[in-house]
Amino acid sequence: MVDSMTEQRARSREGLGQGSFDLAVIGGGILGIATAWAAARSGLRVALLERGDFAGATSSASSKLVHGGLRYLAMGPGAIPLVRENHAERRALGDTLAPHLVRPLPFLVPVYDKGPHSRFVLGAGVLLYTALSRFGDGMGKLVSAKRATEMVPALRTDGLRGCAMYYDHQMNDSRVAVTAARAAADSGAVLLNHVEVTGLRRHGGTVRGVELRDLVDGAEFGIDAKVVVNATGPWLDELRRMEDPAAAPSIRLSKGAHLVLRTEQPWRAAMTIPIDDVRVSFAIPWEGQLLLGTTDEPYEGDPADVRCTEADIDQILGEAALGVEAAALHRDRLAYSFAGLRVLPQAPGGDPADTKHAKRETVITVGSGGMISVAGGKWTTFRRIGASVLARVGAELGVSLKHPFDGVPALLPGAAQPNLVGEVVGHAMPQLPEDVVDHLVTSYGTLSHEVLAMAAEDTGLLERIHPDGPDIWAQVVHAARHEWATEVDDVLRRRTTVAVRGLDSPEIRERAAALISGAA
Repeated sequence: MVDSMTEQRARSREGLGQGSFDLAVIGGGILGIATAWAAARSGLRVALLERGDFAGATSSASSKLVHGGLRYLAMGPGAIPLVRENHAERRALGDTLAPHLVRPLPFLVPVYDKGPHSRFVLGAGVLLYTALSRFGDGMGKLVSAKRATEMVPALRTDGLRGCAMYYDHQMNDSRVAVTAARAAADSGAVLLNHVEVTGLRRHGGTVRGVELRDLVDGAEFGIDAKVVVNATGPWLDELRRMEDPAAAPSIRLSKGAHLVLRTEQPWRAAMTIPIDDVRVSFAIPWEGQLLLGTTDEPYEGDPADVRCTEADIDQILGEAALGVEAAALHRDRLAYSFAGLRVLPQAPGGDPADTKHAKRETVITVGSGGMISVAGGKWTTFRRIGASVLARVGAELGVSLKHPFDGVPALLPGAAQPNLVGEVVGHAMPQLPEDVVDHLVTSYGTLSHEVLAMAAEDTGLLERIHPDGPDIWAQVVHAARHEWATEVDDVLRRRTTVAVRGLDSPEIRERAAALISGAA
């Protein structure tokens, strides 16, 4: 088997060594990826560099939602344009740009006797919410307790007066990010993960490139770039201090933890459970399991050390119990837990400890050395954030760049209706179980055929990685050849769903490592 991981890294390293770049983007989360994609589509020569793995931190630790922001309506009329924009983006992603990765899902908001909201308020809220989406998924409405329990069998019925129902979308955040990274590469960007910035190159006091260390082989090198964008998320101020050691803190961090629970009965809807006047807890059917969360608390430690604690588990289960029957929340159902950090711009005079009322906005600044830093943002509008950063890059370059929203929109690789792709794959590979086919087409779309081609020389790659999950070994080889996977966690945690299903094991990790490195 070809040592594909090494070859792919060699090609990227070679590309980084060829001439200078218009733009170097530091940080391979979704904001950095979106910026690189937008810039490459606009004709710039772009390098995207990531210290860990693409979407390896915050961008793979979300609630897996592409949503309009129902709770934002509680912030007043000023939130209406934001919600309308969010709706437009989620519909574009789910309908056209990535229907294989972003799927509609009904949500129920339970109304209890002693809950924080009344039936009237929630009913009016979901009606306005769906109106702002132009009723594209149907009209928000109130449903009876009986109807609600048919959709969510584990719904707590004690004191239940009914539910409000609306629609949003869900996704596998890691797969969306990796697919968007591939879109950037297909547009001409040079991408490399597991490479660390050790310093900034300057010319006349202006940042004009970066010094780098490859964390795989230890090689040190650098690249020249007319503009450098800092999209490092929780590490934003660390890189800003490389530019200016006296730079004041510009962000604060909020930790969000989640749990993944095994479930026996399929849910036909998700739940948005009100906690207080602002916060909600989600209970979402995801990859055949139940995703619970999230928390929202200030975080001041090392971003690399963030994790879900026992206190987080207690809090999430306790908040979920407000709307979910206790039998569905037993700790022995816990398959996986994870935590990530929200990056919140630090407003002058704001209370750093009050994260739940903080605006989830994006702030773009330019430092003393000309480096552009982008802080904050949300998954749903990642394309628009990339376009906003690109506009600032154009201003720094003194050129007018083609706006990435002009003309025909760019689809994410593999974009297609998954049911149609599933029919083709099922006919071509009748030996594949139905759940495996469904998993492939909702993870890769039309690129499912590219994944299955990995098994041309070894049909054993069509076998399941674990008997209780739909991932197959061909995905591991594909991740190494086409998706920059270098380490086992790159594959098991982010390119597949093995780890988040709680199906990881030493034996699986050993074989995955052998396939990644190209050993038979």
